[in-house]
Amino acid sequence: MTATWREFFSYSKYTTVVTRAVRASLKEAERVDADRRAFQALRYQEWKNGQSSEHINLAPKEK
Repeated sequence: MTATWREFFSYSKYTTVVTRAVRASLKEAERVDADRRAFQALRYQEWKNGQSSEHINLAPKEK
């Protein structure tokens, strides 16, 4: 038997919806901590001739 949510959402969309609902139900202090933990920074490095370049950040800096 498959989960009911699979009829309507992809797994990614389902986790996004559930995450928002859980965060909305938290008290202010816990919600702020959860939002801080949820921040993800995306960065990469280019490699040329065996040498790496500086890290390039693609996400905005955390406030």
